[in-house]
Amino acid sequence: MTSATLTAAPRARTHVTVLLVLGLAHLLNDLMQSLIPAAYPILKAEHGLSLTQIGMITMTFQIAGSLLQPVIGMVTDRHPAPYSPVAGMMFTLSGLVSLAYAHSYQIILISVALIGIGSSIFHPEATRMARYAAGGRQGFAQGIFQVGGQAGGALGPVFAALIIVPWGQPSLAIFAVAALIAMMMLVWIGSRQREISAEFVANRAATKKGATPQAHYAPLTIGIGLVVLTLLMFSKNAYNESFRSFYTFYLMDRFGLSIRSSQMMLFIFLLASAVGALVGGIIGDRIGRYRIIWISVLGPLPLTLILPYADLFWTGVLTVAINLIMASAFASILIYAMELMPGRIGLIGGLFYGLNFGLGGIAAAILGTLADSYGVGTVYQLCSFLPLAGLLAWFLPKIDEGR
Repeated sequence: MTSATLTAAPRARTHVTVLLVLGLAHLLNDLMQSLIPAAYPILKAEHGLSLTQIGMITMTFQIAGSLLQPVIGMVTDRHPAPYSPVAGMMFTLSGLVSLAYAHSYQIILISVALIGIGSSIFHPEATRMARYAAGGRQGFAQGIFQVGGQAGGALGPVFAALIIVPWGQPSLAIFAVAALIAMMMLVWIGSRQREISAEFVANRAATKKGATPQAHYAPLTIGIGLVVLTLLMFSKNAYNESFRSFYTFYLMDRFGLSIRSSQMMLFIFLLASAVGALVGGIIGDRIGRYRIIWISVLGPLPLTLILPYADLFWTGVLTVAINLIMASAFASILIYAMELMPGRIGLIGGLFYGLNFGLGGIAAAILGTLADSYGVGTVYQLCSFLPLAGLLAWFLPKIDEGR
């Protein structure tokens, strides 16, 4: 028996409405998260923070968002909790309001940790729901789910430029409305989960009577696959974090842009992530996850090597192209891992979203220290070699992807 017998369900119905609402909830969740790096120039000026402290804020937020996710994923694999994302959104709401009125560096760290905890509770069960609602179109479903998150991340700099820059740090509290709207959406999604999960299980049983969700690959194959995927994630996230946390400072330092102009440039970069995530998921359904992973992690290398020496116009063009290619990887990495361990959807979702947060946070702390010591431009020169880690995709096990 192969993973194809478990994941391929040609007669399964794709719940597009559920996926769209889930993607919109993901958009609101990641919008609130993206307000943290988008507000860095304001926080830096208001509280006199160094780039090292900025990196530590990112690390605190993302470590808080990473540690709980695999644990929550393992628990919900055994005891599904369809309304747990609503509880996660409550943590995000409290952290956002606390950040709006934070008067010290310590309170800022506590506030971003609360937002990170909220995200860690949201993602595992939301990933499960996307898997169940996908029917036979896993890449499409993950693409919609990812495009919601990426679009939310892209909107953060826009709202920062339009609201936070003119109105200051307290204006962050306005976005509590987004948390309340997301809660209502997640309550509706939770009410649908029992029906859709039952349909998913019934379809799987019809595809192969008596099938049980268990790993169908040798432990060594699973171990090698997960280690390689983790290393690829680290290289991808380290490069992305150089933009999320420090791109605005790079543009202001090198090209003399204003805060508002640099935030809009960051928005364009992050918007490319949303497009790349959706396109990568759809194409992955057609040509396979393995090929998409190769293209997305190694393909940007020539562009990243050129970027530190480009003028302002070509910096914009190159950053969009790099992120379009690089962002196409995540849906394929996630589905590839699910096909390695088809019965552990919550664990895989929690693990890889946790890795996404945790590894990005560690990278941000390291890059912040380097930026303080050697300048932001040097950071981009060093990061330009990170896509070389894509060569590790050579060691990925060739699995039956069950497209």
